[in-house]
Amino acid sequence: MLFTTQRSELLEAVQNLSRIVTKTSQPVLEGILISAEKGKITLVSYNLEMSMKKEIYASTETDGDIVISARLLTEILRKSDGTQVTIESDDRLMCHIRSGNAVFDIMGMSAEDFPETPSVPETEKITMPGGLIKDMVRGTLFAVATTEGSRPILTGLNITVQDGVAQFIGIDGRRMGIRKENIGGSLNCNFVISGKAIGEAVKIINNDEENVDIFITKMLVSFKIDGYTLVSRLLEGVFVNYEKAIPKEFFQKLTVKTKDIIDIIERISLVVNDRLTTPVRCSIGNPVSTFKCISALGCATDTYETQLEGPEFEIGINAQYLLDALRATESDEVKMSFKGGSEGFLIEPIEGDSFLYMVMPMRIK
Repeated sequence: MLFTTQRSELLEAVQNLSRIVTKTSQPVLEGILISAEKGKITLVSYNLEMSMKKEIYASTETDGDIVISARLLTEILRKSDGTQVTIESDDRLMCHIRSGNAVFDIMGMSAEDFPETPSVPETEKITMPGGLIKDMVRGTLFAVATTEGSRPILTGLNITVQDGVAQFIGIDGRRMGIRKENIGGSLNCNFVISGKAIGEAVKIINNDEENVDIFITKMLVSFKIDGYTLVSRLLEGVFVNYEKAIPKEFFQKLTVKTKDIIDIIERISLVVNDRLTTPVRCSIGNPVSTFKCISALGCATDTYETQLEGPEFEIGINAQYLLDALRATESDEVKMSFKGGSEGFLIEPIEGDSFLYMVMPMRIK
């Protein structure tokens, strides 16, 4: 194998592909498969759960395949100073890499040992602008559960499309985030993709205006983004019945300016060591609501003018969860609905249903 290509373009591709490479008992999976054929090279990384592929134009003199350590290749390309890079491999799997005045000779791995990556038929497809996908993922991914102590299905983002409306849902058992947007199209689908996979997909979206094609089967999903193809296994199982968790009636409602509440929570949280365990004590009333934090560091109190519909009440709120939800709304004002201080409360837009966030209360003494 022998080819020459732009170093910066190859480096960008290798950096993106390297993010899904993990340490494993199979050393070949810690590498990137490079295949050269006339006029292009194809790069593939795979961690048995998802794969990423990218094609790059190159001047190829000899076709061939080789697997090179993703970590080492990244560092070589990053530290080299040439505008182009030439990579050559021989039958003994020795790789000769030259860029500028730097020359490296490193051992590669056999392409025959690299597992076959899954592919998705390009039949069942939904199409969304890249910027919209990024916004919807950013507005829900923070609510996806981590792997520790979680139901596996909750570590994924539930994506549905019904009658042209796309809906993204993240739930971790203590909070929920929902985003809805009209995307058109005739395909209806419902699947759960791991939070890591959808997170990697949005990282390679550079052009918000360019459409992203998403192909779906019962077991796999594929994203076509800016010359990249990311394929991920779907999470198995039935997603939780989130609608049952949303209260149908409320005792209290109020409208707030989003930035004002964010600023208050950030200020009083300065005395908190761990925002996940120390609640914000909120006394919601008319004409003023009081927000208070008490910790080993001290105590902080702030107030905010409110026009509460319903009886006054007190609730303990996780500061980080509230901040995440308010920032995700990207709205100047939001509507907050409560059922006292013992049940989850909702954050919604003043008009429409483009987002919904629910946060469960924390116990306060």
